[in-house]
Amino acid sequence: MFRQFVRSLTDTAHNPARSLRVCIGAFGLAVSAMVPVPATACSLALVLAMDGSSSVDHLEHDLQLNGMAQALSDPDVVQAIEAVGGIWIMSFEWSGQRQHFLQLGWQHLTDAESAERAASTLRESRRGFIGFPTAIGYALGYASVQMSRAPAKCARKVIDVAGDGINNDGFPPSSAYKAFDFEGITVNGLVIEGAEDSPLQYYQSHVISGPGAFIEVADDYQDYARAMKRKLIREIIGNGYALVN
Repeated sequence: MFRQFVRSLTDTAHNPARSLRVCIGAFGLAVSAMVPVPATACSLALVLAMDGSSSVDHLEHDLQLNGMAQALSDPDVVQAIEAVGGIWIMSFEWSGQRQHFLQLGWQHLTDAESAERAASTLRESRRGFIGFPTAIGYALGYASVQMSRAPAKCARKVIDVAGDGINNDGFPPSSAYKAFDFEGITVNGLVIEGAEDSPLQYYQSHVISGPGAFIEVADDYQDYARAMKRKLIREIIGNGYALVN
């Protein structure tokens, strides 16, 4: 079965438009055949941390929210969720040291219907705060606490931190990693380019952490939905099978 999955990667490499769906489908078949998983098992607990700091204007805030909603309800993402038997997910907006706003409480996504419910909640979420600085260390601490409250014990735990700048308020990410429980947690980044000073190097050196950690890059806020979709699929089905263009 694994050979069939690998062969599907090769056979579809010349056709990127259909390669993702074929590979996700093959991945699901391989998982079901090779590793029987109880129906109650949890593959992934995912915490999404969205940048709401002062560098993000109202249009950019909406592009992030709608981008997350669009990505979650995308058919390719839904297919990935179904392939692993469902995931747990929650989302919050972060900015200053104590500015954390819940957008989506823990939800169990298993199919298109549950993914669309989560997406609708995100679309309807308001902005939590305006004019606060960029406290990434505090955002990581808050995310760790939220992860500890996940309703199920999942095989993988992932925190996503999206942002367009570096930490400029409160303790740095390194202090968060020392003060909070990040055992078994992978922290990935979604870096939003477009500013004069790119935060990419900062995220690479100071933010991402844990097994298989990676950074997805959005060229600007208009590119957020595409980058979020690619990142979600990498996290849901595994870091090695991201074939989204």
